[in-house]
Amino acid sequence: MNKITIRVPFVDLKLQHEPIQRQLQEAIQSVLEQGDFILGQAVSDFEVAFAAASGAAYGVGVASGTDAIALGLQACNIGAGNEVILPANTFIATLIGVIRAGAKPILVDCDRQTALIDLKEAAKAITPQTKAIIPVHLYGQMVSPSELLNFADTYKLLIFEDAAQAHLAQRDGYHAGSVGIAAAFSFYPSKNLGAFGDGGMLLTRDSDVAQKMIRLRNYGASQKYFHTEAGTNSRLDTLQAAVLYQKLPYLPQWNSDRLTIAQQYDKELAPLATAGIIPMENQSDIGHVYHLYVIRVDDSCPIERQQLQEKLTAVGIQTGIHYPIPCHLQPAFTNLGYQPGDFPQAEKLSKEILSLPMYPGLSSSQVKEVVAAIAHAVSTSKTEAKEGVGSREWGVG
Repeated sequence: MNKITIRVPFVDLKLQHEPIQRQLQEAIQSVLEQGDFILGQAVSDFEVAFAAASGAAYGVGVASGTDAIALGLQACNIGAGNEVILPANTFIATLIGVIRAGAKPILVDCDRQTALIDLKEAAKAITPQTKAIIPVHLYGQMVSPSELLNFADTYKLLIFEDAAQAHLAQRDGYHAGSVGIAAAFSFYPSKNLGAFGDGGMLLTRDSDVAQKMIRLRNYGASQKYFHTEAGTNSRLDTLQAAVLYQKLPYLPQWNSDRLTIAQQYDKELAPLATAGIIPMENQSDIGHVYHLYVIRVDDSCPIERQQLQEKLTAVGIQTGIHYPIPCHLQPAFTNLGYQPGDFPQAEKLSKEILSLPMYPGLSSSQVKEVVAAIAHAVSTSKTEAKEGVGSREWGVG
């Protein structure tokens, strides 16, 4: 079998790192010389800088975005006996974080045009045990802060943001991480602001939440060998913090580059709307930071999502699916009692969505190449449909 040459990778981190390689190496060398590998100076420097950039008062670095959710909920006194509303259409870490905190997850459906949580559906799920809602700022777009705040005020709930994909995203005059009592971020390498390994952070405006989080991440210790809570070991490595601190000043430009790329995708893909290729809707204007650029391959398209992905792969264009199985249908969580059909929009989206290449440095010609390949695949499928082979219309493929 011939090896396929990758013409347009899904993500290319080298383009981001090469121009600042010396800075990154010097930052790492500085940590090596100081030897403060655990909760060193770079951690506190980055916590302060990222919180300030995001409009939050406090930042607490942890080992991963999942820990930021699980420990963050505990720091907000959310746990056993509490219900937490979250969307079925999210990465599994959101659900796992709620379960690890000891709370009961209550899943709800999403909006098919944006893939964000549907607050009308969330309102139907509220019970006397509901304590919080987790809006997932998916793909780089925030759930509307004004609608969230009205929702939380109406039902007397805490807002705990999952902002793992929304570094410096904005909407309604708010930054991601500044809307609720707290917010969880991930610094997984492919994120808009990524480390050289795993990492996460909780942002909060509440000093008590911040102090409890500081204890929880470090064995529940308020001082060395004095443990006031049953915490764990989840600390952002000093080496990772040093890398992130150097990258942070470039994040606004990288986000701007992503927006420019997304706008080109929108323009180039517009003629394919009548063929069922529909980009996810941007309701945030320039506040969308496009961690991912996602299209829907809907029922009117002559080619199915899997076939389209295979055709793109065959010509060296990498794509992804975020996410192919909604949380409620994951085998590990059948104990939650959900069934197929419970969240039709999330289930429909999981069969339609396709993430296209998106990263700072993706060229205009590469965007054109991706769209041309999609257009060719759609056109070829239309021809096959007329001939009676390989199309949805004829029940083949």
